[in-house]
Amino acid sequence: MKTLTAEQQAKITPDLAIQLLKDGNKRFVENTKINRNLMEQVNQTSEGQYPFATILSCIDSRVSAELVFDQGIGDIFSIRIAGNIVNKDILGSMEFASKVAGTKAIVVLGHTNCGAVKGACDGVELGNLTHLLDKITPAMDLIDDPKEKSLRNSKNIDFVDAVANANVDRTVDMIRKNSPILAEMEQSGLIKLVSGMYDIQTGVVTFHE
Repeated sequence: MKTLTAEQQAKITPDLAIQLLKDGNKRFVENTKINRNLMEQVNQTSEGQYPFATILSCIDSRVSAELVFDQGIGDIFSIRIAGNIVNKDILGSMEFASKVAGTKAIVVLGHTNCGAVKGACDGVELGNLTHLLDKITPAMDLIDDPKEKSLRNSKNIDFVDAVANANVDRTVDMIRKNSPILAEMEQSGLIKLVSGMYDIQTGVVTFHE
């Protein structure tokens, strides 16, 4: 399978970009991944790249965006940071990816049983990690389901996953709030900005749309 050309990238709509990711995840789950010649794709992208989507995901070793969405070299921009949080550097990277490089969708991808979210739920403090986890803890305040209130720490995996779900949605809100460039592109229909969750037991990505 060949990599995208500039002309092909231009024809992809934001909705189609999301659908391509959904189709890729379906192939991943069903183990029907596309047969790619990766070295050929290295050659094809040596003078330029035309990815169709940008994925912000966790550094978790089980959640590689290229793999779980069955994409090849040059297909997506992949931004990884513990807890899939956002900061100015990441916003700048997204603005480059969308405004300059032409990607049509931004996906904030969290996952179940997330260690960073567990750390935030437990109030872990460890060097620079403390500052990172502080960006996740506000998502805990968004969980007000009575059944989750009895045990609001990492021992309650339902609470952890609820916080992880709230965190990806909150990250999308933060992107809109702190990047006028991306917010304007979304409002103009040039990009789609969505969140989603990867289930580490099934491999399935559920989009929040």
